[in-house]
Amino acid sequence: MSHSTSAGGDPPRIGGTVRALGAVSFLADVSSEMVYAANPALLTRVLGAAPWAVGVIEGIAESTASLLRLYAGWLSDRIGRRKPLTLAGYGLGAVSKPLIGLATGWGGVLVGRFLDRAGKGLRSAPRDALIAESCSPEVRGRAFGLHRGMDTAGAVLGPLIGYAFLSWRPGALRDLYLLAFAPGALAVAVLAIWVRERRRPDKITAPSPPLPSFRGLSSAYRRYLIALAVFSIGNSSDAFLVLRAQDVLSSGVGGAPGDGAVRMSLLLYAAFNVVEAVLGYPAGALSDRVGRRPLLIAGLMVFSLVYLGFALASSPWHVWGLFLLYGAYYTMTGGTQRAYAADLADPERRATDLGAYHFVVGALALPASLIAGFLYGRHAAAPFALGAICAGLTAAMLAWTVGADRRS
Repeated sequence: MSHSTSAGGDPPRIGGTVRALGAVSFLADVSSEMVYAANPALLTRVLGAAPWAVGVIEGIAESTASLLRLYAGWLSDRIGRRKPLTLAGYGLGAVSKPLIGLATGWGGVLVGRFLDRAGKGLRSAPRDALIAESCSPEVRGRAFGLHRGMDTAGAVLGPLIGYAFLSWRPGALRDLYLLAFAPGALAVAVLAIWVRERRRPDKITAPSPPLPSFRGLSSAYRRYLIALAVFSIGNSSDAFLVLRAQDVLSSGVGGAPGDGAVRMSLLLYAAFNVVEAVLGYPAGALSDRVGRRPLLIAGLMVFSLVYLGFALASSPWHVWGLFLLYGAYYTMTGGTQRAYAADLADPERRATDLGAYHFVVGALALPASLIAGFLYGRHAAAPFALGAICAGLTAAMLAWTVGADRRS
């Protein structure tokens, strides 16, 4: 597949494959975000599961996604193909939605969420490689920017569709999951038909499977990972924020069993994604100017305030303000956290060092959500108080022990 320029010397354009992958991501995010904020209500109100079950499900799901990212890229190189793994990943995400909607117990939801997150972990690295290999380096930044923009647009539209559907059909929570299958299946169809993989003249020779290693890490990087581990223990799944929001919103409408609270939580999630989309690029540019560490510290302090606010929240307007502020935290730390890990990694073994980062985040996602589920069942404010404390401690550790930024 060649990357051509126009006769007048204009830079190469973003090709049809990249645009098709953007459409795939848009449709997949519409499907996922249409139901994500409804998951806690389905579990606790429809299926009668305890909060600890939410912790088990989300912990396993998020750990699966994080750890699979370590190996999906390697496997793609090993087989010399990108599209099959990408297709399998989006396919798993699509079929997971009706499986969750038809579940008769929380075990069925666990299977669905596991497949959904396994699909995400499986597709992310091969898909990014597809984007990179389907355009010229001169427009690669624009290509990834287009993909991210389409992804975010889907993340905003999905909850709005969910809100509209439940407003039209109150109580039809299970049907929402069946509806979410449609855009997910369409994403798979677009990928299968319109995405073309670049042919390689030679077979790729992949090294041995990547294994997370802590040997040879710089002292600053080790301290960063320790600080990150402290934070990760208190950084449970966002499902607990949604669950807490629905509880507070329900109390604000007289303790109703859920329709109004679920609809409002979908609007909350849409607003959260809007904040992340609007502030994402400025936050990235700010990290280039002031350094990763100051922005991370500021973001962690915002996280601490948000979690403290959720621990104390008692009114619907509290929840709205906190979710919008949480969007600001995400934009300040989402990419910056990974970029700082790359700054501290040894340039000669950066991929291996970043594997240690992903291992820490993935491995601790499960215990963090298990702890949150246990605490939530005893006092709804407890997991958020723990998160606020852990974030504050991590900010202090970054400020006084990690050391200055190093970029190369």
